[in-house]
Amino acid sequence: MDSVKKKRTTKPIAILFIAIVGVFAGLQLFNSPIEGKPVTGTIEAPHEVIAVLERSCFNCHSNEQKLSWYDQLAPISWGVKKDVERAREVMNFSEWSKVSPGEHKGRMYSILNMMQAGKMPLHEYTLLHASAKVSAKDIEVIRKYTLSLSGKSPSPANTKEVKPLQQDIKTASVSHSGFPVSPNGVKYTPEFKNWKVISMSTLFDNSIRVIYGNSIAVKAVETDNFHPWPDGSIVVKAVWKQTEAPDGEIRPGEFINAQFMVKNSKKYTDTEGWGFAKFSGKDLHPTGNTASFARESCIACHRQLAEPTGYLFDVPMKVNTKNLIEKLQTK
Repeated sequence: MDSVKKKRTTKPIAILFIAIVGVFAGLQLFNSPIEGKPVTGTIEAPHEVIAVLERSCFNCHSNEQKLSWYDQLAPISWGVKKDVERAREVMNFSEWSKVSPGEHKGRMYSILNMMQAGKMPLHEYTLLHASAKVSAKDIEVIRKYTLSLSGKSPSPANTKEVKPLQQDIKTASVSHSGFPVSPNGVKYTPEFKNWKVISMSTLFDNSIRVIYGNSIAVKAVETDNFHPWPDGSIVVKAVWKQTEAPDGEIRPGEFINAQFMVKNSKKYTDTEGWGFAKFSGKDLHPTGNTASFARESCIACHRQLAEPTGYLFDVPMKVNTKNLIEKLQTK
């Protein structure tokens, strides 16, 4: 009797196992490999920097994938392929010959930002690839190299002409008979200087960043209604170099750029509804040669933020004091 019961129990288990194996084998028929691309130029940096990047970044951000066997099995391979394709759009270490010295520095700052914020490498990637995790020592290696690209900070002796926060922007604006327009149609406007400040930040690159929002964006933040942001929202991040006054006070110095994000879900469908633009220097020259620059250089990084902030960096957690107090009082 016992042997009969045992056979009856094991038979369904065996059938289920065979079915699972069959489904898994069938999935492999729909397993398309990652597109192979040549290495056209590699990043030049100290050996210790390259070592960190190769271990933690190259498997996605290059044309030199060294995938584990389980990365190549469907359905896991589908997610891996998607991540690699997106990662290559953001930054490809195998095509570094296309990168100018200025872009090299900018990309290293982006890498350092993401590592320090714990956003890169992706948490879900390091769960299966523990060796890709970056340590505090690794981040310090990247930080020292990145800062070395910018040279030394301005000395107090160079701060005699410290200007008000927005004077450089005004000088840049009035130098034009008409304001510049980004290749994707986003137009520079000096009006943002009168908008409400919704956030501020500083970076290790000795910059001061002030984030302004138009009335639509401010209302969206105050009412926690930026999932998604309403059309018509405009957010501008203005960036200045830091200068240190003789008394030790840190003040804004030379204007670096103004970064615009304009929400128009119908017009900017390939960049999650946002139109990106960056206007740099006193002449406010726009970034990009064609309208595709935002798809190639901007949105891929912002997608890492996605739902929690509506694709924006530096959104305050709460600015609606009234609602915050009411919620605290109900607890």
